[in-house]
Amino acid sequence: MSAPTNTQRVRLIGGLWRSRHLSFPAREGLRPTPDRVRETVFNWLAPSLPEARCLDLFAGSGALGFEALSRGAATAVLVEKDRAAQAALRQTAHLLDARTATVVAEDALDFLAATPPAAFDIVFLDPPFETELLAAALTLVQERGILTPAGMIYVETAAGTAWELPPDLRWHRQGCAGKVRFGLATLHKESQ
Repeated sequence: MSAPTNTQRVRLIGGLWRSRHLSFPAREGLRPTPDRVRETVFNWLAPSLPEARCLDLFAGSGALGFEALSRGAATAVLVEKDRAAQAALRQTAHLLDARTATVVAEDALDFLAATPPAAFDIVFLDPPFETELLAAALTLVQERGILTPAGMIYVETAAGTAWELPPDLRWHRQGCAGKVRFGLATLHKESQ
C-alpha cells in the first residue's frame, strides 16, 4: 500500500532502526534534514550520543530525534505545534516502540521558556527556513541555560543565511551541503 500524496517519508540512516521509514504530513516549511547531512552530523555526535538527553525542538518529521534514539540516546523530546505532524510523530513512536520518545504539542519558543536549566545534552534546532525562529530559539537556549555544560546544539538553516551565534556559544564544527548550512555549537568555556 502506498502512502497518500499528502504524506511524505524519510528514512532513518543508522542504529537500531536503520532503514526504517518515518511518514509525516506534507506541510509548507516542513523538510527533513537531508540524509547526507544527518550522516555527517551523527558521525560528529557519535561520542556524545550514548545516554544523551535530546531535544528535537522543531520536530516536524522527527528524523533528528528518532535518529538520535536509534543511535543510543537515552531520551528524545520532540516538540511540534502542527497537529497532523504531532499525530505522525506519535504514530512513529508507537511503530518503532520508542518508549523514551516524548511528543510535546506546544510552540517551540513557549516550550523553551518553561524548560529548566541543564535539561538537555543535545538540542536540535532546525526551524522552518525563512523565519526568525532560529535566532529566537538560540537566544532562549542560552539565556535559560538549557544545555548541560558539555552539551551541544545542532543548527540547520538555508545556505547563505547570515546570522551569528549568541555570545556564550562557539562553533564546534560546521558544514554546507546543497541548500543547507549546518553545524554543532557548544558553550564557550569561559561562560560555564
